Amino acid sequence: MRQKVSSPFQRAIDVVEALPPEDQELLVEMIRQRLIQRRRAELAADIAEARNAYQRGEVRRGTVADLMEELAK
Repeated sequence: MRQKVSSPFQRAIDVVEALPPEDQELLVEMIRQRLIQRRRAELAADIAEARNAYQRGEVRRGTVADLMEELAK
């Protein structure tokens, strides 16, 4: 007989399912908020890096037409 191997993800699901419904809802909301906060932090870091690159002259502004013209050179 094959032994069922439980992944960490499946074990987490099992633990959450053992919680009362109110706690499950609270946990879902907390995780959702943390994911939102993490994504905001990632976006802020990306924006800061883009601004720094622009200040260092590594990025230029322009239209698509400007880009196409530069690529044609």
